[in-house]
Amino acid sequence: MSNSSDIYKFQILLLPPMYGIEMCVALVGNVFALWLLATKERRNWHTGVVFSCNLAICDVLYVLTLPMLIVYYAKNKNWTFGDAACKIERFLFNCNLYVSIFFIMCISVNRYVAIVYPFFTRSYVRPKHAKIASMLTWSIVIIASSPVFKFAGIELKKNYTLCVSCHDENLQNSHFKYKLFLMVVGCMIPLVVTFGSYLGVIWTILKNKNITTLEKRKVALLVALVCILYATSFVPYHVLQMYYEYLKSVKRTNHWAYNSYQVSKGLTTLNMCLHPLLYMAVFDSIRTACCGRSSDD
Repeated sequence: MSNSSDIYKFQILLLPPMYGIEMCVALVGNVFALWLLATKERRNWHTGVVFSCNLAICDVLYVLTLPMLIVYYAKNKNWTFGDAACKIERFLFNCNLYVSIFFIMCISVNRYVAIVYPFFTRSYVRPKHAKIASMLTWSIVIIASSPVFKFAGIELKKNYTLCVSCHDENLQNSHFKYKLFLMVVGCMIPLVVTFGSYLGVIWTILKNKNITTLEKRKVALLVALVCILYATSFVPYHVLQMYYEYLKSVKRTNHWAYNSYQVSKGLTTLNMCLHPLLYMAVFDSIRTACCGRSSDD
């Protein structure tokens, strides 16, 4: 630990094993989901399956960068992979986070339309519409994440190298505004849309007694998992990040805030481990493989 200040010790002890476990679980779960999509669901690609496939691909792309983070923290926060790799890792982190949030919003809105407007859905909603929405989502997130290449980079500290989200103090004010923009547009607005959709779904289920028990279970699973994701992975990360960025802007140091922010970064990656459970509410084959129940149960 001699190369790192005391403020880094907590994350050096916590994050390598956390990222290691999350990498294994997320890789197995999402590759398994993609395999089922390619083999079992190839003739049943409805809109929810399209969104789930995009979510799984995004998770697999990001999980492949986790070995670099594990090595980074295991080496006492000494980044040895170069400036370009640092920027790419930060960019993929942002893409994974906001693609996850937006596709969860898409899955939620899709469920809302299917339950509240079933006749409209059967007549007009097609997988091609989900593919168009997916392309727009990827484009928006990639464009919104591209400033990371300007802000992120390596920072030299004595005889070790950090990979940081903002490597230039002259950009600190712009970086704070950028993070605030991401919190509002990338987290808070999707949060309102997602939970607004579920309120509409729950209200419809309470009024309509013809909705099947299976559909109610799917909705219950979706609502429970999305609540867990926002409560553990999305909202704490954004709130603590903004508080930490604010402290940096006023030149204040708070070890509790910094350590809490680091824990939230580890929990953000946890969303990739929970996504396979989310797919159980969307397509039948993963639910059958995990629970032994088909759509007819």
